[in-house]
Amino acid sequence: MLKQSMFNTKHSLLTRLMTASMLLSSALLSQSAMAENRVVSAGAGITELVLALDASDELVGVDSTSQIPDELDSVAKLGYHRMLSAEGILALSPTILLGSEAMGPKNTLEVLSSANVEVVSLPSANTRTELVSNIEQMGKLLNREPQATELKQKIDLSFNQLDSKQQKLNELGDAPKVLFLLLQPDRPARVGGNDTAADIIINLAGGQNIAGFDGYKSVSQEGILALQPDVILISNRSESESSDPVTALLKAMPLLAHTPAGEHQHIKNLPSQALIGGLGLSAITAADDLASDFISIKKL
Repeated sequence: MLKQSMFNTKHSLLTRLMTASMLLSSALLSQSAMAENRVVSAGAGITELVLALDASDELVGVDSTSQIPDELDSVAKLGYHRMLSAEGILALSPTILLGSEAMGPKNTLEVLSSANVEVVSLPSANTRTELVSNIEQMGKLLNREPQATELKQKIDLSFNQLDSKQQKLNELGDAPKVLFLLLQPDRPARVGGNDTAADIIINLAGGQNIAGFDGYKSVSQEGILALQPDVILISNRSESESSDPVTALLKAMPLLAHTPAGEHQHIKNLPSQALIGGLGLSAITAADDLASDFISIKKL
């Protein structure tokens, strides 16, 4: 009996040691797999999600539209996400290239794939469902599924807050008439119509985009004056956005002073970061801020 008891004890101890060893090995392999990820992110919205999923330590390169914290100074800055260089990316020894469907050109992506870089093109999100789907997919790709779950919960809260603000706006009367202007140096101003990033933000905020067409089109000052917008949103493609958007716009387009937006100085900057890559985290933040502005305007 004593020998049998000693055998059982030794066997139990050995089993526990083997189990602990297997668990440790599994954990080490998992950490090793995560550490081996070298991510290049191409697209402002995609990079935002990489950062929000707490995967900044795996970033080795981002495109020129992406904004990253100053402390990530070792991350390489690459070209525009539609005109990526295979040579520049391969120099970073990446394991994965993440981008939107706008990422390219096609031959660059083909060269990277043939060099055993995993190339993942996610669809541009235009709806809440599409954004959540992208987050879930990125969570799996980057081994950040718990972070993806947490991020989805935060997005749910953000949309609930937007729903509440939209309801409040509805109680205050008709939605404000909104026009978005994309300003570029030495080029005519372009108005953002339906199915644009600006349109998504305006609708989320509870406003009415009065452009009346799809995509972007150049519209004269007289044409804008005829639309009589209550609010004008602007985004400037120059190096920096104006700290005084009212003065800047009315100086460039003086006829707009005779619109309700110009008369009441309801002219606001829309961050350029919020306009790249469809519905993303910056777009949701911009829409929330804009909804608060609309409520304040309607209360006047």
